Amino acid sequence: MSPEEKNYPVQSNSTFFKGALIGGLIGAAAALLFAPKPGNELRGDLSEKLSLVTDKTKEVACVVGDKATEIAKTVSTKSSDVAKSIVEGSHNIIDTVKISASNVSEEIADATQEIKDTSTDAAKDIQHELNATKY
Repeated sequence: MSPEEKNYPVQSNSTFFKGALIGGLIGAAAALLFAPKPGNELRGDLSEKLSLVTDKTKEVACVVGDKATEIAKTVSTKSSDVAKSIVEGSHNIIDTVKISASNVSEEIADATQEIKDTSTDAAKDIQHELNATKY
């Protein structure tokens, strides 16, 4: 089980609410059945209570649907934001690497030229010393 599932146990809460709803319906039906009322009046009460429960269930379903839609939009927005951040970050990294590579290439070229100049100067100095020294 992932940490998110441990922190946000969706199934246990929904199971609890389902059990509470079913238990409430059974309790209401039992109370109506054992109430001392005539048959017509009892059937009318049951019908009324059933309509009330149906309406409440529809309201809860609408609220749950709205919340699910809202959460889906939020998740979509957040994932889009994260994707944009990742893309921007990767572009920044690539640009930095390109600039660094260019700088390194320039430094290598400068160092190579310096070595060439130094070796040329050293060769001239050696040649001058050889010419100046007579055996």
